[in-house]
Amino acid sequence: MNEKAIQFFTEDIQYQIKGKGILRRGIVQLIEEKSYRLGTVNIIICSDTFLKGYNKKYLNHDYYTDVVAFDLSENPEEIRGEVYISLDRVRENARIFRDTVPKELARVMIHGILHLTGMDDSTEKQREGMRKEEDRFLSTLFKA
Repeated sequence: MNEKAIQFFTEDIQYQIKGKGILRRGIVQLIEEKSYRLGTVNIIICSDTFLKGYNKKYLNHDYYTDVVAFDLSENPEEIRGEVYISLDRVRENARIFRDTVPKELARVMIHGILHLTGMDDSTEKQREGMRKEEDRFLSTLFKA
């Protein structure tokens, strides 16, 4: 897999993502374990305002969220998409859950990638399954 196919960007904010290599390897591992090939995945870090605008424009949801994933795959065996992440929500969640911003950012990235692999979190049971997968992949990225 070409880890360069996972690219990081910012939109309307400045933020330096730490540990890009580790994050890329974790995302590649997740995609491979789910039996997909990696296409191009763009991860865009932005503000609450920016993401709320996207959430409203493209999903008709008029509220703040931490992550929105857009599946751009043309091949059902390949992961290609964009994952937009609100740094404001990540920081707030890190504070609420007493975690670090880098770890919460990694969790939200994993969450977005899981959406691109077809996982949903509409029901409580689905949210539990998503959280288990997030925790499993986070434990490989942040070994104690």
